[in-house]
Amino acid sequence: MTVSPVTLEGALVRLEPLQLTHIEPLAALIEPGMFGWYTAPPETPAKMRDYVVAARRDQTLGTALPFATLLRDGTAIGSTRFGNIDRGNRKVEIGWTWIAPRWRGTGVNTEAKLLMLGHAFEVLDCRRVEFKTDARNELSRAALVAIGAVEEGTLRAHMVCPDGDRRDSVYFSILADEWPRVRERLTARLARHAQQEVA
Repeated sequence: MTVSPVTLEGALVRLEPLQLTHIEPLAALIEPGMFGWYTAPPETPAKMRDYVVAARRDQTLGTALPFATLLRDGTAIGSTRFGNIDRGNRKVEIGWTWIAPRWRGTGVNTEAKLLMLGHAFEVLDCRRVEFKTDARNELSRAALVAIGAVEEGTLRAHMVCPDGDRRDSVYFSILADEWPRVRERLTARLARHAQQEVA
């Protein structure tokens, strides 16, 4: 399993390897409260710089492949990544995802997931893709179930939040033999978004 920087492009979005040049356009998206349940939110320009630098460091270490999420015209709208890359066990985690409020519910995140899952299963030949979310984040949990991810369990007191509170993390996964069904669901969701845009 060779995980190398790659650009993934769909009809709505382009995921390109996260670079230092993305710091300024990503920082320009910051709005109060936009990161919701994010454990270490890059909610100031300085924190966004630290976020990008740390993500690129993890890429250098081979444990992550971070992306800037862009519209097809090059407008930055957020970020996501493959993380916790485990080549020996042929698995990755998809997470660290955020989209600026203006573009939520437009289909861009659905397409980004479709592109990343397709790359993970069809190019990287992963056997498993993982997701984790704060146990209190009901919207995220429902969204993962809706695309066909399987809830596996909760890791109690899994993380310490910036405010010192504990976070219980709920793990989900999609396995290689489940991918065709999940791909159909995501493709159907994208088609519905497209119909809503036309209507």
